[in-house]
Amino acid sequence: MPAVTRRSYTGPADLRAMQSLAQRIWSKASSVHVGDLAWQRFQHVGREAEWPTMLCEAGGETVAWGWVSLPGELALLVDPARPELVSEVLAWFEDTASAAELEVTVLDAEKHVVAALERSGYAPRKSPVFQSYMSRLLDDLPEPVVPGGFTVRPVGADDMERRVAVHRAVWHPSRVTGPSYRNVMAAWPYRAQLDWVAEAPDGRFAAQCLIWLDERNAVGELEPVGTLPEFRRTGLARAVCLAALHAAHDAGAREAVVYPVIGHPKSAGALPLYVALGFRPYARTLTFTRTRRRIPPSPGPASPEGAHRRT
Repeated sequence: MPAVTRRSYTGPADLRAMQSLAQRIWSKASSVHVGDLAWQRFQHVGREAEWPTMLCEAGGETVAWGWVSLPGELALLVDPARPELVSEVLAWFEDTASAAELEVTVLDAEKHVVAALERSGYAPRKSPVFQSYMSRLLDDLPEPVVPGGFTVRPVGADDMERRVAVHRAVWHPSRVTGPSYRNVMAAWPYRAQLDWVAEAPDGRFAAQCLIWLDERNAVGELEPVGTLPEFRRTGLARAVCLAALHAAHDAGAREAVVYPVIGHPKSAGALPLYVALGFRPYARTLTFTRTRRRIPPSPGPASPEGAHRRT
């Protein structure tokens, strides 16, 4: 088995390396779709110092990575064929984090990660808030029914200002800006034809659905989806999602996934929407925590290309 080397994240090329692992091991037992990484990394600017990130490589492939949100939250992905690397990522996390309580969120189906967390003294946190991983096949999609006066369509070249405005209003307070959304649009595997909006009669964008397509696995991920508060419960979210799902199917997707947050008041409408669209749960997130005996000194500021992680 090839030797493993570890190194720090150095920039967007390393995000593609992280995505390569996500794509290579994608299954219903994996927590990360390639779109997750593009969206989470680029939706904000100026946060690199908050996100220390490391990659483990062997035989020319990325086999594990860890992404810390300081002071003490970890996201990780480890090839199930190299389960021993979970412990290495956790050791790096402890050396890197500055919080008294360490927190790691994983998928319940990632058995190799859950087992390593339990061996390392982490315990599942009891909480009513979690993400439900849901999927549906795309061979029997109903046609979207668009409320009168509205138009659903993919974004165009002149839509940046309104596209950012609808996101910021839906997810207020939001750090998404014009420059950060341009970074999203420049990231692989973003496609403008899979970034759909519902345009209101007054010209505002009232709802949006962005789908990220993993061509290799023929799976599209909905991330993010939202509707302005004044237009909720009008059928716009269903219409814009169905239009985007049809576009993803036309582009080669056989299946779609979405990860709504359950148990939080801001996302109360998400689960009924996705159930009505035909999505069904297949896994859920678990959050593990561990209290530390000793907290290391806080790391110094990182260079813009040197250290990193997720919102």
